[in-house]
Amino acid sequence: MSNRIEELQAFLAETPNDPFLKYALTLEYKKLGDQDKTLSGFKDLVMHHPDYVGTYYHYAKYLEEIQDREQAFLIYQNGLQVAQRVKNRHAYSELLAAYNLARGIEEDDWDN
Repeated sequence: MSNRIEELQAFLAETPNDPFLKYALTLEYKKLGDQDKTLSGFKDLVMHHPDYVGTYYHYAKYLEEIQDREQAFLIYQNGLQVAQRVKNRHAYSELLAAYNLARGIEEDDWDN
């Protein structure tokens, strides 16, 4: 186990409901290739911290990487709804671009 994971777990022991710490830990598991802990971390974030907008982009991208495209599309859509509700335009535009790319819609096609 990496030192970074141990550090994040120690911080989480002190503040177990910190979405940023959970998010950072999930990304560390992703770097290590631990699919179970990565998916579990993303699912926990969406369930317990649905307004943590950063989750949706990375979760959907990960689902694309592991070839779960339909679930990725759902996560993008959920993220778009959350970003709109919390009025995070930057996150909304990033999610929309990633969603469109995943669906095969290039930015150049928007004008057509």
